[in-house]
Amino acid sequence: MQWLETLEGIDWRAFAVGWGLKILAALVILGIGLRLAQWVTNIAERALRRAHVEATAVQFLRKVAYVALLVLLALTVLSVFEVPMTSAFAVLGAAGLAIGLALKDSLSNIASGVMLVTLKPFRVGDIVTINNETGKVEEISIFQTRLRGADNQTIVLPNSLVTNDSIINLTPDTMRRIELIIGIAYTADIDVARERALDVMRADRRVLPDPAPDVLVYMLADNSVNLGIRCHTLNADFFITKCELTERIKKTFDAAGIGIPFPQRDVHVYHHSPRDGSVIDPRQIAAAGKPSPPAEV
Repeated sequence: MQWLETLEGIDWRAFAVGWGLKILAALVILGIGLRLAQWVTNIAERALRRAHVEATAVQFLRKVAYVALLVLLALTVLSVFEVPMTSAFAVLGAAGLAIGLALKDSLSNIASGVMLVTLKPFRVGDIVTINNETGKVEEISIFQTRLRGADNQTIVLPNSLVTNDSIINLTPDTMRRIELIIGIAYTADIDVARERALDVMRADRRVLPDPAPDVLVYMLADNSVNLGIRCHTLNADFFITKCELTERIKKTFDAAGIGIPFPQRDVHVYHHSPRDGSVIDPRQIAAAGKPSPPAEV
């Protein structure tokens, strides 16, 4: 029992004291390191803000720097336990490869986050439409982008989805175009409908005079003549102005007798005569379609 002899030869008191001191030192280094990492990232953030770096890039770089400092802190703690750095780097490399293969989607989000901060298709505070979701950009983190929707809901989008989809930034310009597609009946007068729609838009003080509102014939559809009713308004007035213009134009068309048709279909019924030329009585057809009475027993 050689291993028992080995255990008996160990000075357990010195062993406990030695490892206790190492654990204590590791805990002290860990506590000081976490505070130091937070302090360094705060200083770096203030320096970047003083340098007038864009807010989105500041937040992203702050988080990247904090993660890098945590990795350095972990290596320092391992060195307290006399773990060889070569072995530690080898283990970290193998673990990084395994984690990279398992979390390839998360790594793509990180790469996409770097692209968003570098290319800057939008910034914090911009109103954007991404993947059919519209909201105000609140945060661009390492893995995801967070929007605040019009109904005050939180919209979280993975960064890889943001870079792989079209991005519509509604903030750079101060105005937006309202486009209403309203169909009128084929029997309605297009010129009268155009004048009525223009009157409604010109009477609204939120509609900008330049570019001037216009009404165009978009399409001769199956059931209607589709008019494109267009005007411009400020970003802040876009939604409510669009809704109110739709209502007012509908009421104006109703008052002017301009019909807004709905889909309809004409059905033609044909009666075929027998080949011998005889005439079929419709009552016979109706009777043939009725079920026969039950037989009497």
